[in-house]
Amino acid sequence: MDIRLHYEKQGSGPPLVLLHGNGEDSSYFARQMEDFSRDFTVYALDTRGHGQSPRGTAPFTISQFAEDLLAFLDSGGLERPDLLGFSDGGNIALTFALRHSERVGRLVLNGANLSPRGVKPSVQIPIVLGYRMASLFPGEKARHNADLLRLMVKEPHIDPAELKQLAMPVLVIVGDRDMIRPDHSRLIAGSIPGAQFVELPGDHFIASKSPEAFNRAVREFFKKTEQNKE
Repeated sequence: MDIRLHYEKQGSGPPLVLLHGNGEDSSYFARQMEDFSRDFTVYALDTRGHGQSPRGTAPFTISQFAEDLLAFLDSGGLERPDLLGFSDGGNIALTFALRHSERVGRLVLNGANLSPRGVKPSVQIPIVLGYRMASLFPGEKARHNADLLRLMVKEPHIDPAELKQLAMPVLVIVGDRDMIRPDHSRLIAGSIPGAQFVELPGDHFIASKSPEAFNRAVREFFKKTEQNKE
């Protein structure tokens, strides 16, 4: 690992790691940290090149972010935390779980996608155009913007058939007006054995815009699956 990830830590109890979305940082989960820290030791990470985490020299990819997560868990002695990932954070968590399933207790995927085609065209087309424009301009800021947009244009690439190998409890939670296509979210949940699916009123950002409803749904999932978690 060529960098150390910045993180915020709060609470006590079993470890719960929060992974934010593209272009955000750990502050996205302020209302989740406030709530879940009553029962968990909550770690909210800044992904490589986001927030206070440095960019480093390694590739700026979902795959690399998953390996950064492994290095973080190893450095902190976190053997089998629960993971909650939003958007690209969900894609990181899912990629990590597929590679290192023995290191995941439970998995919460909020607005994740298996490929760029999982995003509604009305959202994806402007992202593609923005990426092409950002790629034309010189300068560090333009390169950073292009890096961020590239993640949404080119990644991830997960075969739904791979998801059947996941054996940990999984919750797929989305907004009913999410930017991820509804059939795509249901495909993810339907491809994971025993996965629970929850759709809440709201858009892609339900965790920040409707934290009470979001936190309640996640807590219900944790309560239902507590006996299954060793």
